[in-house]
Amino acid sequence: MGRYHQGSLAVQERVGVRELAEHVGRSIGADIRDVAAAFLAQQPHLVVGAAEGAGRLWASLLTGAPGFVRATGPDRIRVSGGLPEGDPLAGALATAGTRVGTISLDPRTRRRMRLNGTTLAVAPGGFAVAAEQVFSNCPKYLQKREPLELVADGPGVVRRGDALTPGQERAVRAADTFFVATTAEADGADASHRGGMPGFVEVLSPTELLWPDYAGNAMFLTLGNLAADERAGLLFPDWEGGGLLQLSGRARTEYGPGGSRAVRFRVEAVVESLHPGRLRWSTPEYSPANPPHRGSTTR
Repeated sequence: MGRYHQGSLAVQERVGVRELAEHVGRSIGADIRDVAAAFLAQQPHLVVGAAEGAGRLWASLLTGAPGFVRATGPDRIRVSGGLPEGDPLAGALATAGTRVGTISLDPRTRRRMRLNGTTLAVAPGGFAVAAEQVFSNCPKYLQKREPLELVADGPGVVRRGDALTPGQERAVRAADTFFVATTAEADGADASHRGGMPGFVEVLSPTELLWPDYAGNAMFLTLGNLAADERAGLLFPDWEGGGLLQLSGRARTEYGPGGSRAVRFRVEAVVESLHPGRLRWSTPEYSPANPPHRGSTTR
């Protein structure tokens, strides 16, 4: 897999950051360095993006005691334990050959690492990924949080649908963080982070969202994937309660004056859950990089 496919290259050219993207792209490799392996082993959760059997793209969250994700070689990771029952990606992650994008984010330190690759056949109770792209990202737009407690009980999946309920709309409007899974077929899947002040994701209707694309690392992996394939999966974690809101649908980038960009997402499927074994986090210390948003407050 190359550093960038044609979708990302086209966006980089359009925005005028091709040279910068080429420089930043040198950080992408297939090897898991010692510092990356140590970082993974310290994390209590992992976000995974992939397509399920019917072709819909989802982003899911795995949680476990630190060490449940670990590097087992220079280009392999092993994840102990699977997704909770009812998660839309449970079957895909249990199948060898699934293209996946992962992101490990530490809210305590505002560090994050992405690893994209392909699942390998493993014994029941977990899965492995052969790495194809490994790289870190800057701490921009990451809110700082501290872990509070692991909650043992929970009803699991509480609601499925094809549009947001009023309560889910409120959760999206209150979000300061979400994750987005995208794909470009032969170039694999990717999972990325989006952050901002509460309200940065607009709910235009029960089936349509809009968010700004803030300046980042100039790679444009997410927007590049969307230029090639409109499928996307969103994951909105309720950090303080431990609940998850997963959306699957299609997204497209809208370009505005002065280089501004926004992503419009059309909801096709919704899964809301409160799984046992979830981790609760503290209220956030917002990133100083977050652009101000109408009605937002800092703390």
